[in-house]
Amino acid sequence: MSLNQQDLDPDSTTDVEDVADAEEELVKKCEEMWKDMEECQNKLSLTGTETLTDSNAQLSLLIMQVKCLTAELSQWQKETPEMIPLNEEILVTLGKEEFQKLRNDLELVLSTIQSNNEKLKEDLEREQKWLDEQQQILESLNVLQNELKQQVVTFSESRIFNELKTKMRDIKEFKEKLLVTLGEFLEDHFPLPDRNVKKKKKNVQESTAQLITLHEMLEILLNRLFGVPHDPYVKISDSFWPPYIELLLRNGIALRHPEDPTRIRLEAFHQ
Repeated sequence: MSLNQQDLDPDSTTDVEDVADAEEELVKKCEEMWKDMEECQNKLSLTGTETLTDSNAQLSLLIMQVKCLTAELSQWQKETPEMIPLNEEILVTLGKEEFQKLRNDLELVLSTIQSNNEKLKEDLEREQKWLDEQQQILESLNVLQNELKQQVVTFSESRIFNELKTKMRDIKEFKEKLLVTLGEFLEDHFPLPDRNVKKKKKNVQESTAQLITLHEMLEILLNRLFGVPHDPYVKISDSFWPPYIELLLRNGIALRHPEDPTRIRLEAFHQ
């Protein structure tokens, strides 16, 4: 047993010397830090209570560092370095504790990684399912596009132009037919007074010779309405038979001028 102690005494003496050297080095560092703080304190005492500007931002940072170092120094001064006995059992115990702590940390990291892997796996499955659905939709759209391409009939510009030209010709023919039919209807049902009254005096017949038909009256009003839309009123002349004028006004086909009763206009049914 004494031999073992003699074998361990040189090592223990060396360890004590190392600890003493480390303590002296720590004290020297603390003294150097204390000198730095004294220099900063002297600088602060010279500046007085002047307000710091943007150019003194570094100085304010140094003040904060001085405060932190002062607190750390006072804490180190209160503590005394503890000597760890260099016993094999204690070292083994400390090693086991460190390894156990490391193992616990690694197990925690492993658990976190496994949890993240499970979540990533679920996300991957969900994204894969969504990708499969999109692929099916894309295939369906491609099939539909091919079907539509086969059903599409190409129209040339000349064919479209000919169709429009034919439609315009049909519309013009229908318009002319409609106007002819309207003229015949008006001539048959709304003739001039000399066509119905055959037994008239000669002077009466001469007075009605200048009258125009209802068809002509409507044509004059219609041309005025579309030709001069800002002033569609027409002056009532002697050629307008008064009963026809009254017929148009009572049925809302024509309107009298609000200020001039001798002027009438056609009602704008197209507006």
